Amino acid sequence: MQGRAETTRRCLVEAAARLFDEHGYAGTSISDISALSGRTSGAIYFHFGNKEQLALSVVEAHFATWPEMIARVRGSYASALEKLVKLSFEVARAFRDDVVVRAGSRLWTERRAIDTPLPAPFLGWIDTVGSLLGEARAQGELAGGLAPETAAVGVVYAFFGMHTVSDALDGRDQIEDRLYDLWLLLLAGLQARPDATALLARVGAVRAPCLVP
Repeated sequence: MQGRAETTRRCLVEAAARLFDEHGYAGTSISDISALSGRTSGAIYFHFGNKEQLALSVVEAHFATWPEMIARVRGSYASALEKLVKLSFEVARAFRDDVVVRAGSRLWTERRAIDTPLPAPFLGWIDTVGSLLGEARAQGELAGGLAPETAAVGVVYAFFGMHTVSDALDGRDQIEDRLYDLWLLLLAGLQARPDATALLARVGAVRAPCLVP
């Protein structure tokens, strides 16, 4: 019985995420979610109570994506800066390819229209990036004079700013290329011995070649 309830909740969250991502919070109704999920409106209200709680569940599912990803990257055999860059590309691909991540991001930007508090999205990322930059300093990778905590704020601002602009201009289709270019800029200031191209190559990041017609 518990398994069936969990399956229903997951189905409803995924259906709601698709609609929130495409149409936003205000443009999505319970009847829309019911039609897409194949579940009745009564089932939705039974599991979530109202649309606000369903939106909150999508945002919480968005946040639940990150701990496993962070743990996997941090457990890899690489330097701290390599782990940071690798993590950023995995996050970027999730924003491009994972509908729950995209929906959670959109709902956060529309949070003032949602009558329930949503978790803050950036503090955990600043802590994670700061921790990796602290490890980079201990490994001698970080440029002298940089405070990891301060640099982490700049990196997170730059990454999520890039994400926002990429979403607006090309629907994130070129987000990996944009991120590659961003790291060329950031690593010039972060690395003790700047060699951004080599580091990017070590984590498997490549920029798509220009296609000449």
